[in-house]
Amino acid sequence: MEQKNERKRHTREFKLEAVRRSYETGKTAAEVARELDVRENDLHQWRKEVDEKGDNVFPGAGRRTPGNSNELEQLRRENAQLREERDILKKSAIYFAKEL
Repeated sequence: MEQKNERKRHTREFKLEAVRRSYETGKTAAEVARELDVRENDLHQWRKEVDEKGDNVFPGAGRRTPGNSNELEQLRRENAQLREERDILKKSAIYFAKEL
């Protein structure tokens, strides 16, 4: 039976701690990766991202950014309005059906 390879997700705090350990403990990235049960390539990538982005590193799952949060709020308001209109139409259909 084959096992499905699922990608592990690590929190921002976990990644930052892994990077800190890889720099401060005097151990190699490979040793730290083995200790934390992560791929060495992932640890190298995390180190690279921390070096490049500093405090803005690992913002989250990428679903919500300042650029699209306004659009998301607008879509939520529109969705609520459409639900309200739908409910009004349902009630009026029931009312008129009773008249017949």
